[in-house]
Amino acid sequence: MKVKTVFICSECGATSPKWQGQCPACQAWNTLREETLAPAPKAGEMKRLWRQDVPAGTSSSKAKRLADIGDRPLERLQTPDEEFNRLLGGGLVPGSLILIGGEPGIGKSTLMLQIALQTKGRVLYVSGEESEQQIKMRAKRIAHIHPDCFILAATQTADVFKQALDVRPDMLVIDSIQTMSSPLVESMAGSVSQIRECAGEFQRFAKETDIPIVLIGHITKEGSIAGPKLLEHIVDTVLQFEGDRHHTYRILRALKNRFGSTDELGIYEMQSSGLRPVSNPSELFLLQKEEDLSGSAIAATLEGMRPLLIEVQALVSRAVYGTPQRSATGFDLRRLSMLLAVLEKRGNFPFGLNDVFLNIAGGIKIDDPALDLAVITALISSLENVAVPSGYCFAGEVGLSGEIRAVHRLEQRIQEADRLGFKKMFVSKYNVKGLDLSKFGIEVVPLAKTDELYAQLFA
Repeated sequence: MKVKTVFICSECGATSPKWQGQCPACQAWNTLREETLAPAPKAGEMKRLWRQDVPAGTSSSKAKRLADIGDRPLERLQTPDEEFNRLLGGGLVPGSLILIGGEPGIGKSTLMLQIALQTKGRVLYVSGEESEQQIKMRAKRIAHIHPDCFILAATQTADVFKQALDVRPDMLVIDSIQTMSSPLVESMAGSVSQIRECAGEFQRFAKETDIPIVLIGHITKEGSIAGPKLLEHIVDTVLQFEGDRHHTYRILRALKNRFGSTDELGIYEMQSSGLRPVSNPSELFLLQKEEDLSGSAIAATLEGMRPLLIEVQALVSRAVYGTPQRSATGFDLRRLSMLLAVLEKRGNFPFGLNDVFLNIAGGIKIDDPALDLAVITALISSLENVAVPSGYCFAGEVGLSGEIRAVHRLEQRIQEADRLGFKKMFVSKYNVKGLDLSKFGIEVVPLAKTDELYAQLFA
């Protein structure tokens, strides 16, 4: 039978009978890869397969009543990294498949090797990108050599499964899934077919042996995980590394989690000895200056379930050229344009004649709407050249009519600001209804409009 080939887009999975420079579905360039199609089953062959009796000893293939399925205690594997455990919902679930993605050099392999060297129990670390000597050099730099950490330099799934059955590890790490290849697929490593087949084999192996498997994945230039979208559907948990390589802080987010919450995140600090979990990130993101300066405000925000206090910096200066510049780092530029329009329309501030630069200190990106109140405070402070008093923080969303809207989980934000020793916190008046403010040591100031904020701080 003649072998059929088809061209599959590595970005969206769309198929095309011939090669094209641009994918007709997602409009991405140079993403079509040639793949070999398996021959279709003959007519009547599937019906014969349906009617075949199930062989003896394969009762697991039969349907069972939900009430008849026995319960077994679920003991999660605890790693030495508390941030990693909290992201997963309390530790590694036996038989789970976890995918970690991120930019090159951001710390994916360093984090997993660090966890492998410190986890109690046997760990098999499989690398398709580095030799055994290279891994040992990195291991000696970031941690002590663990006696039960096994290293395997291989790219064939059959070799990995054979060694895993011999070692019987408590955790298996694959670095990376794009370097793995299966003998069942006739295509190069990293292709759509290979990634799909290898991920399916690792999933079946994890479920049958109850060994948790962590897959390290590459990402595309757009920031999404490379390979077919099916890869993210197959795995139980998807973790994404974020952060600028020029900053020391890294954020690990849970984009998908079948055994825990997707609202969690972990914060790490890159050091010469590896990644250090940050237990109190608010102290790292706060002010680092000797005196009060204009254009700075503290926002009480939430990243996942964790409250954070971060510094918002703004610089407003007279536009030298005809068209004023608008620049935002770590904040949505379109939302900044909206807030500037609200201030100019509702407060008569001349931002249309000035350049505006906004920065979230620490190199992280925040999309919490509660950041709005701190942003407009920093903007007005820079425009008026009046410093916001130290010990003040802000949490509130700003609407198009200039009203300050309520934000969710305000009590957690107030508790974090109170714990860090702040004196006064400005919030929406619609948030404080039914909230007992007497139990907090910080003074909570309710506001309804942006005019009241200006009157309180800059009038």
